[in-house]
Amino acid sequence: MPIKREYLERNRTLWTTVREIMGEEYEDYLRYITSPSYRPYIRANTLKIEPKALKERLERKGFVLEDTVLPYAFRVLRYPSEMGKTLEHFLGYFYVQDLASMLPAHILNPRPHSFVLDIAAAPGSKTTLLSALMENTGMVFANDASMDRVRALVNNVERMGCLNVVVSIYKGEKLVRFYREYYDYVLVDAPCSSVGTLHKNPEVALWWSPKDVRTYSRIQYRLLVAGWQMLKPGGRLVYSTCTITYEENENVVEQFLSDTDATLLPVPEIGIGEIEGRIPGTKRFYPHRTNTEGFFIALFEKRI
Repeated sequence: MPIKREYLERNRTLWTTVREIMGEEYEDYLRYITSPSYRPYIRANTLKIEPKALKERLERKGFVLEDTVLPYAFRVLRYPSEMGKTLEHFLGYFYVQDLASMLPAHILNPRPHSFVLDIAAAPGSKTTLLSALMENTGMVFANDASMDRVRALVNNVERMGCLNVVVSIYKGEKLVRFYREYYDYVLVDAPCSSVGTLHKNPEVALWWSPKDVRTYSRIQYRLLVAGWQMLKPGGRLVYSTCTITYEENENVVEQFLSDTDATLLPVPEIGIGEIEGRIPGTKRFYPHRTNTEGFFIALFEKRI
């Protein structure tokens, strides 16, 4: 169900903020998030089934799937029944996940047999993708501070058959006392104000405020620094959010670069209409341009 304009109009501050970010593209953006044009995506779980086999299986049931830039991801143009109630979903053959949400793990691209930290992992969409990319080898340390969210994480890890995942319930910024320079790869997909999901989570417009943005930006910075401290020399870290505010994205990255010796690497071109962020090398994904959630991604390397 797309967001109604009335939701935005109830929160003038949000409306003004989004308009300032989008500039001349604001009306295109607003038209997209208030229309039913968005179509969901699914990710084939390569630990259990080949993408081609999944596509054939679902299409026999009346699904219409479109290939994407990722070999294991499909855009669902038509689904005759609720995706979460299909046998294939129950068996862990696929995960309902936005294409932009797959990109942080895809860009991090951990090698098999490596050690990976997902510092804010629940409900597990990126954790389970990391596990699949690593072919169930090595270790994915999936941490989250929320007990309720960890329940969903555990459920998804089990459903998807991820045998190399260790689940932890702890404040991410405090993990560094145990794991300093321990991980080959770190994913900091940070909690955020979720403005990038307005087209499918209209309730965000009811609670969003600049105060929330400031609170989240402090949390994001702490998680980013902690993740960096737990990364081995020579390792790589991806920072991402599903929001579009500068305070939670470029401003956090700018402070992080000022306070550490991190090297910012250019995020690889995905080719779906993404644009460069205010900091060269970072990437922004706007719904009306990419047909995905709004997203931000930055990539860092720790020099040896």
